[in-house]
Amino acid sequence: DGTVGEACFYLGLLYQEQDRLREAEEKYLESLRILVSIHGEGSEAELPLLANLGSLYNSQGRLDDGLRMQKQVLRVSRRLYGDGHLKVADALSHVGVCFLKKKQLQKAMAKFEEALEMFVALYGENHDTVAGVLMNMAAVLHYRGESLEGFAMQEKALGIQRRVLGSDHDDVAKSLLHVGGNYTQNGMLEEGLARLEEGLGIKRRIHPERNATEGRFLSGIADVYYAQGRLEDALAWYHKAHRIFRKTLGRQSSEVGRVKRMVGLVLKRQDKFEEAIEKFEEGIAIQRRVEGDEHPDFANSLYNMAMCKVLAEDVEGAVVCLKEAQSILQKRGISDGVRVEIDGLTVGCELLLSLRPGVGR
Repeated sequence: DGTVGEACFYLGLLYQEQDRLREAEEKYLESLRILVSIHGEGSEAELPLLANLGSLYNSQGRLDDGLRMQKQVLRVSRRLYGDGHLKVADALSHVGVCFLKKKQLQKAMAKFEEALEMFVALYGENHDTVAGVLMNMAAVLHYRGESLEGFAMQEKALGIQRRVLGSDHDDVAKSLLHVGGNYTQNGMLEEGLARLEEGLGIKRRIHPERNATEGRFLSGIADVYYAQGRLEDALAWYHKAHRIFRKTLGRQSSEVGRVKRMVGLVLKRQDKFEEAIEKFEEGIAIQRRVEGDEHPDFANSLYNMAMCKVLAEDVEGAVVCLKEAQSILQKRGISDGVRVEIDGLTVGCELLLSLRPGVGR
């Protein structure tokens, strides 16, 4: 029944907005089965479902599944609409995002460039779709280490949005959140804070009621304070964000989990190891339930908790975390970056354990 399929789709959307990703997947797949039974495979009705499944899988760290879904959207869109159509350009952009998440930067940039050409042909250079692709291309440049070029492209995209949409617009605020986060991650803290504060002001003017995006700005500003060593300020702003996320997204949302883990990092820097471990455990439990335990970010969370356990003299507990983190990264074929640090800490912990009286004798 088509009505049941539509209901399942909207239930999936609701669950996805609430970060209830496993339940969302079940509803999307049920809706997809119903639509295929009615329309056959490759129908226009499938496209929103496949795109949402792709986004959901990316959120869970199931990047191959996410890419497979977005490629299917692109194939169906090309067949139904032909090159040069808005929906084909959108699909190209989403495939590019999947490649970007997989760090396949050359493939990502190729898809973004193809999408950009279509958007410019459709709307000209001053259009919000063009700005969106430029933001994604800037992310590729950042990953390549071309940060100056990346920031210049981000600011160009932001300028387009301001001209086309006006300053007080949700999409401008969203871009300021993204740009501010990138400045912060690259150590340009004052620039990051300025963008985040501007975006927060826009969001509060447009939506005076509490909303999840306001929480994300608060959390982003807390990230700046953490990087600046302003630990009490960081804690205060993380707690503000936490209250908003609990109210708008629920206690088990991914945002609540991330804030708890960041509070754990702050407490660790304050040498409050037992309190930090408690926050890490709460945040990691949410991360495992909501996003699954296959994403490299989950391994990084385990590594942070392991470091805290070492400082709290729980070496055995640290090794348990580190072994799970190694298993996740091994399955992903990741051998550099944080994997090197995890392997080094594992060796050190195992050496400490072997030197304890009565061990290994």
